[in-house]
Amino acid sequence: MEKKLTLYGFNNLTKTLSFNIYDVCYAKSEREQRDYIAYIDEQYNSERLTKILCDVTDKIGAQVLNISKQDYDPQGASVNILIAEEKLSPENIDESCNQGKYHIEQGNFVHAHLDKSHVTVHTFPEYHPDNSISTFRVDIDVSTCGEISPLNTLDYLIGSFDSDIITIDYRVRGFTRDVEGKKFYIDHDITSIQDYIDDSTLKKYDAIDVNVYQSNIFHTKMLIKEIELQNYLFNKDVYELPPKQRLEITNSLRKEMIEIFSGMNIY
Repeated sequence: MEKKLTLYGFNNLTKTLSFNIYDVCYAKSEREQRDYIAYIDEQYNSERLTKILCDVTDKIGAQVLNISKQDYDPQGASVNILIAEEKLSPENIDESCNQGKYHIEQGNFVHAHLDKSHVTVHTFPEYHPDNSISTFRVDIDVSTCGEISPLNTLDYLIGSFDSDIITIDYRVRGFTRDVEGKKFYIDHDITSIQDYIDDSTLKKYDAIDVNVYQSNIFHTKMLIKEIELQNYLFNKDVYELPPKQRLEITNSLRKEMIEIFSGMNIY
């Protein structure tokens, strides 16, 4: 909509952005694979993920009501943030909400708080002992109701991780009414999720869309174009490897990425 709608009552539209990335790494020995997982767990622990999600909340103009976070054994982390689209006065916030000021006692678990408006992240580092390639997956969901949309956080999210393969889903659900009672099933123009990603970022990826416009469902997949091998070697210098091995590693990385991007076993 070019003009801002004059609504009857509250904007009931729910806008959900699901952002999924894979980071791929070559770690040959069992020790290198374990060290890679430990490195990822340290780099993307629940504390850092909380900072990223709080930044996302700030960028969409929402307010943090409650944070739940947890690091898992042997690996992985989760963060759940309950948010409000508009600023709430302290007396209107439930006393059980920590408003981002949390303290976790040693050994205690924290339960997730979910609502119509929330931000969540889950990490999934993995490797296979027979495969020299390790992967790190991050799933982020941003769900809002009302006028604000999470689409303008995409560049920040992509830049917050080493993103080799990216899958993005955006869906607008429900309807809202104008003052004359007419129903609106979406309150902003969109033809592609790519419209909300900076051109300099898009140039680095091959991207395809699968959109269902009549249902306000938008899907974009992105695959990194260039593999600079040094960025994919864990604790190893590319010049330590002979040219033939460099080519073999690059090919194996590309095959792994293509399979993840395609969502099927090809090779």
